[in-house]
Amino acid sequence: MLNVYVLGDFRFVMMAQTDGEESLEDLPPSAKLVFKVLEYDGPLTQKQIVNESMLSARTVRYALERLENIDVVDEGVYFADARQSLYSLSDGAPVESEGTAEAQADGGVTTSSDSRRSGTPSGNADPCCGE
Repeated sequence: MLNVYVLGDFRFVMMAQTDGEESLEDLPPSAKLVFKVLEYDGPLTQKQIVNESMLSARTVRYALERLENIDVVDEGVYFADARQSLYSLSDGAPVESEGTAEAQADGGVTTSSDSRRSGTPSGNADPCCGE
């Protein structure tokens, strides 16, 4: 639901929360990218997330704040440098299994590693003769 406010010549549009709960799908793309970086690379500092995601430090800070607000990311102590925090996915975060990610990347088609090398479904060099 959108609320439009007019103040003189200025018009403000604000989104209103209908159910009071925000989910991962409701977050901006930058927050989703930070979530995926943490999902694939594991616990990282903010600097490491900036390097991996190629987002600005300010954008990463905002994304981490949004992810923490919905209890998807936990902030912990980074023992190598106590001035930094270590961010990781919380226990209740929705995590994709490796098989699911591979199936989605392949368009839902699963193949064996042998068939990827030879280019045939069975992994044989000649599909008609079984060689």
